Amino acid sequence: MDAVDVRAMSDDQLKDELLKLKKEQFNLRFQQASGQLQNTARVRQVRRNIARLQTIQGQRAAQAGQGS
Repeated sequence: MDAVDVRAMSDDQLKDELLKLKKEQFNLRFQQASGQLQNTARVRQVRRNIARLQTIQGQRAAQAGQGS
């Protein structure tokens, strides 16, 4: 997931994707705690994608607040 792809999403799509990634992050943490996690690099990917989505949401919020 690139920042270009994220910027093309609508606000509702961003919220849905963020919710999906947070659920995946929870499941990955659970797998890691129980020793069943196969792809440890996925934890980092998901964490960075969540940060990317939150950054774009923050930028949009600041831009909307600035325009008012």
